[in-house]
Amino acid sequence: MRALITGASSGIGRDMARVLAAKGYDLVLVARRRERLEELKKELPVTVDILSYDLGSSENCYELYREAGEIDVLINNAGFGAFGDFLEADLEEDLQMLRVNCQAMHMLMKLYLHDFVKRDRGYILNVASAAAFMPGGPLLTVYYATKAYILNLTRGVRKELKKQKSHVVVSALCPGPVQTEFEAVAGVDFASVGLKSEKVARYAISGLFRGKGVLVPGVIFKIARFITRLLPDCVMLSAAYIIQAPRRRRVEGKKHD
Repeated sequence: MRALITGASSGIGRDMARVLAAKGYDLVLVARRRERLEELKKELPVTVDILSYDLGSSENCYELYREAGEIDVLINNAGFGAFGDFLEADLEEDLQMLRVNCQAMHMLMKLYLHDFVKRDRGYILNVASAAAFMPGGPLLTVYYATKAYILNLTRGVRKELKKQKSHVVVSALCPGPVQTEFEAVAGVDFASVGLKSEKVARYAISGLFRGKGVLVPGVIFKIARFITRLLPDCVMLSAAYIIQAPRRRRVEGKKHD
């Protein structure tokens, strides 16, 4: 059995590699930072292939599919966020986020899903976020939108597969804040409330193999998901802005230090 994980150099992706290796899965690990993958490979007791790709390129996604070969599990974990006002954000960074978070996930899922459906077996886990349940995310607008895309695409494909009576499992992981390098890249600080990535990884792999559709780790965030269904969108948007605004001041303060 063989699993491919994108964004495997740190955080949840790295820990899911450890969980799958412990289950005896050989691995194809994908990230831009090859040296990080080499370090991870040394600690894993299975066969590990390392592929260094920037998934912001559609051609790289096709090349990854061709080079990786046959797999049984696909984990679309690669992604990043950027904090700040939409009008002030760099357009090219926005587009790169769309390419990495959405386009790469879409392409790899579709390419491998064809293979999985033909064999009538296989698992696909798309890493979204609890942000996907929100009507929008002021100050993290593009990131929230990409995560909603991931969740909704996964749900739609999952329903299609069920109607076709396929045994292929497609799931979405929607964690709240996780203690990873995301904060440093996006310019936010969730460490005080974030779950440990090791715990999220174990929960995600267990839920995937049990065939669950939407995976939300942590009791607090399960409750929060329920609450979002009850409150009007305007209230949720205002709450999101209130929560994010202090983080903007901290980021701006760091920039002037």
